[in-house]
Amino acid sequence: QVQLVESGGGLVQAGDSLRLSCSVSGRTFSSYAMGWFRQAPGKERDLVAAINYSGVDTYYRDSVKGRFTVSRENAKNTVYLQMNSLKPEDTAVYYCAGTAAPGIILRRSSYQYWGQGTQVTVSS
Repeated sequence: QVQLVESGGGLVQAGDSLRLSCSVSGRTFSSYAMGWFRQAPGKERDLVAAINYSGVDTYYRDSVKGRFTVSRENAKNTVYLQMNSLKPEDTAVYYCAGTAAPGIILRRSSYQYWGQGTQVTVSS
């Protein structure tokens, strides 16, 4: 059973930074494509960033390009989302997700495993 556990969320002010972590159980993490999603109240769960199994390839939604960075440490079974210059519109529950695939995965329905989410609140 693969389990994903996010941490690092919190309440910050606009312009501040946060780093989210997602720890993944299991010995096959290095073969997983990973993604970070977010869901604000009353909205869809949208992809924020994605990373392939090796960490070489990444994807970002336009609204976070230049501010967010996704990375991974396969030796630690952990994926990160560094969030800088946070804005109130970044407020959401952030979820990490994983699936056994070599490339970048953009479709939400393609992810097999999900974490429980961590709240990020950015005040103005």
